[in-house]
Order: sequence, then C-alpha cells, then structure tokens
Amino acid sequence: MIYALLTAAGIGSRMKQDIPKQFMHVDNKPIIIHTLEAFQNHPNIDGIIVVTLESWMDVLMAYAKQFNITKLKWIVPGGETGQESIYKGLCKLREEISEDDVVMIHDGNRCMVSGEIISNNIAVFNKYGDAVTAIPCVEAVFQSEDGLSSTETIPREQLWRTQTPHSYTLKKLLWAHDEAGKRGIENTAASCSLMQKLGETVHFSKGSEENLKITTVEDISIFKALLHTNKDRWLK
Repeated sequence: MIYALLTAAGIGSRMKQDIPKQFMHVDNKPIIIHTLEAFQNHPNIDGIIVVTLESWMDVLMAYAKQFNITKLKWIVPGGETGQESIYKGLCKLREEISEDDVVMIHDGNRCMVSGEIISNNIAVFNKYGDAVTAIPCVEAVFQSEDGLSSTETIPREQLWRTQTPHSYTLKKLLWAHDEAGKRGIENTAASCSLMQKLGETVHFSKGSEENLKITTVEDISIFKALLHTNKDRWLK
C-alpha cells in the first residue's frame, strides 16, 4: 500500500504573513487543501498523514472535512526541524501500517503536483525501490565563494533539481532516520539528501517546472496564474 506523508509544519517566516503559508487561501481554498486534493484524487494513494503545527491541527481537520479529504487518516504535530517533523510522521506510521508499505513524502506547500508526477514516482519506485522527483537544470550555473563574482561554471548537464514527492518503504525511512541519529546528522529535511549522506543511490522520477514550492509571496502569484492557465490545444 502507498501512503502520502505531507509536511506542513513550517511557520512561513519568509512570507511575513499573519498565518502559516500552508493555511493561506488561494481561490477560496487553503494551500494545504490544494495539495491534499492531488493525493486524494490519485487512485494509487491509500491514505494520507499530515505533519503540521500543533495549534493548527484542529483547523486542518475541519478543512479536510469541509473539502471531503477522506484519505486523510492522521494528523501529527511537527518538530523543531523539517527532519524531526518527518520522523514524527514516520513514527506514527510505524504504529499504523506495515514497514513494507510505501511512504511518499511531499511538501505540503507544493500544491501543483500532478497525477502524472505521482504516477511516475510510483513507477520508478516499483523499478528501483526508491524514487525522487527531479528536473534537469537548464540554466548556466556558476560556483561562487562570495556571491558577487565567479570564474568557475558547473556543467548543467550534470545537475538535477530535486522536488517532491520522495518515495521509500517505511522500513528504509525509519532506518535512515535512526542512522542519522547515530551519526549526528541533523536538519536534513530532504529525504534524498539524507539518503545520499548515508551512501544510498538516488533514482529520479519525472518532475515539472510547474511543481512549484510556495515559499514567497511571489510564488503565490505564480500559483494563481498556473491554476487559471489552460494548455493550448496545439501543444503536444
């Protein structure tokens, strides 16, 4: 079985708004609900757990009922860091599901994730036993020590930008977080980065430039535009 673990425990300090970004409304719907609907509507997702701010847990449950998110099974409070928040979600899942079940970790504020992205992630997991959504880097990339100048470029053909979801078995994720504790690895919110630090190989699934992570006010404007954009019929 496949379970989505959504992380939504950030306070959104970069937004400088009165409420956390995941609960801001876009088109009369909280951002976190937009994300939940993507997993609610995907036929291969069997259940959802959300890790969020403790003071917003009841609000999230009320929103889930309002928007008929029936696959939401559990809501747990987050930790001090993204890594700790994910671990808290995994510990709850350990009580509820099999260690051989698949856990698909996804940013709660990455609400343009499509059914195609989720399906491709599952397909890559089925082939390799793990899957990390990613897109190739198309810009020229420079390395700089001071952020002001550079004489060195990094070949963009070798660079991939990771997104979410990331999929692993619950057993593998629990192992990784236990190892992180033993080795003193902290504040590694991206599961793929944690796996890489532990010597694991990462396998990429297909992402999209539209799979936007909402972090700033400008990102909300982009999200609104994407919501109301229809693909031209002549495009393949």
